[in-house]
Amino acid sequence: MLNCADAETELHMKEEVDRALKTGDSVGGVFEVVARNVPPGLGTYAQWDERLDALLAAAVMSLQAVKAVELGSGIVAAASHGSAVHDEIGYEKSGAFAGFTRSKNNAGGIEGGVSNGEEIRVRGYLKPISTLRRPLQSVDFATREPVKAAYERSDVCVVPAAGVAGEAMVALTLAKCALEKFGGDSVGETRRNFEGYLEQLKNF
Repeated sequence: MLNCADAETELHMKEEVDRALKTGDSVGGVFEVVARNVPPGLGTYAQWDERLDALLAAAVMSLQAVKAVELGSGIVAAASHGSAVHDEIGYEKSGAFAGFTRSKNNAGGIEGGVSNGEEIRVRGYLKPISTLRRPLQSVDFATREPVKAAYERSDVCVVPAAGVAGEAMVALTLAKCALEKFGGDSVGETRRNFEGYLEQLKNF
């Protein structure tokens, strides 16, 4: 099971993994974590190491085999014009939080280092694992002579497992930012502060 949202696409993914298995190879891939109902205001625009996007990128990048992290449509955005990328702002009185909306979510729920109330979307890009059934070239540490790398395990694709770990890292990061913003010495006090903040947003 690869935990893909689309069943047909998952079948093609399984076929690719099976092909790699038969040839003694490995494959990488991408996982996506989506956090819903995150209130606006987590993170900061003022301090580089406390920006929400920086914290999420560091958390997901800390996972083994992750070689790139994307927020929203960051990779596509790099090759696009601003008019196609920037999320236009709207307003609906009955909308979530303060009522401000976005026509799209290319920013991935974060603007200027701060959550904006939209879904937060984070992707981790994984390299194929390096221990192969068909070993690659290496060097013996003692003799400095060429040898084939040792075969240690039979993993072919770690994307499903990494997705679970990525979900945990995003959740931990958001929880940390929420505690920093809403504070409190107990869950009850934190909840009170959070609910007061939501009321403040509605009356903004």
